[in-house]
Amino acid sequence: MDLDKARQTIDRVDDQIIELFEERMKAAYEVAKYKKENNLPIYNGKREREIVNRLIGKASPELALYVKVLYNTLFSVSREYQTKLINSSGKIVEQIKTALESTDNLFPTSAVVACQGTEGAYSQKACEKLFFNPSVMYFESFKGVFDAVSSGMCRYGILPLENSVHGTVTEVYDLTSSYDFSIVKAVRIQINHVLAARSKDAKIKEIFSHRQAIGQCDKYLKSLKDVTVTPFENTAMAAEMVSKSERDDIAAICSKECAQLYGLHIIDDNIIDSDNNYTRFICISKTPEIYPGADKISFVITLPHTAGSLYSVMSKFAAAGINLTKIESRPIAGRDFEFEFYFEIEASVYSEELYALLSELENSDEKFKFFGCYREV
Repeated sequence: MDLDKARQTIDRVDDQIIELFEERMKAAYEVAKYKKENNLPIYNGKREREIVNRLIGKASPELALYVKVLYNTLFSVSREYQTKLINSSGKIVEQIKTALESTDNLFPTSAVVACQGTEGAYSQKACEKLFFNPSVMYFESFKGVFDAVSSGMCRYGILPLENSVHGTVTEVYDLTSSYDFSIVKAVRIQINHVLAARSKDAKIKEIFSHRQAIGQCDKYLKSLKDVTVTPFENTAMAAEMVSKSERDDIAAICSKECAQLYGLHIIDDNIIDSDNNYTRFICISKTPEIYPGADKISFVITLPHTAGSLYSVMSKFAAAGINLTKIESRPIAGRDFEFEFYFEIEASVYSEELYALLSELENSDEKFKFFGCYREV
């Protein structure tokens, strides 16, 4: 068979596939209507596995894997189509619509905001970029920020999520599974660390800072001799501690503004590994708030430790025409080799495709937790 004849065969088969695809989708819609009338979930994993196993048995051995991939994709497309047609929105979609109706058009200029650290922390800088006149309450730990928002002590909380050089702030990611909250805004802050001490001529023997800052200055710190590097809760808290210490042989990695705030001398201002050093902060609230311009959506899914489980979820984004911008895996405590996956996608908060996708994810067998719709400054 020459190339032209092979392509003619493909075109003919494709025409047949389209006709059969439309016939199948119409039948799937009838099934979805029945399930809605009888309060049954759209997703039926047992039925899908039975179909795949039956069809794999009919396929030649060299095509068995491709049959599985093909039908997993087809199932995803079918579920998204059914959900959209019968308007089977779940709690998450209703939560989004309620938040859109109840949220003010303008983000507040002032509020009581929880930040980790102390005066001069990068979280404060992020807070002041989001709010014109915030009333900041400081907490020693990231957990304290979550607790303050959860209890209603603070309306909002500011938390670092990831750094362009040193990666994710794992403690914040790990805490997200323990709290109910909503991301309402995000902001990127450029990070410029300096090494600061009580005396400009100090012979430094120990340096204190947050683990993220230490990691962002790894090359510089490795170039130093006979210096101990000690993790601290926060860069600003480290600077404050150094300023109050009676030792003259210690220093802090912090911002230039923070060093000035605590009366420290800058020993070196060329210590970061990369000039392109940004940290992304999220602003969280206890209840969902969705402001105009929201186009980022964050959520977490716990997937079974089976082949193709991640692909099955990823295919849903492609089927809905939604752009996936971030995926991050975190091990689940107490469960060997099982992971939670944090996703960020870009989509209009008014998109029916988004609503169908979120409803499908919420109603699937996977554990699904929604974090919010927001805009990044």
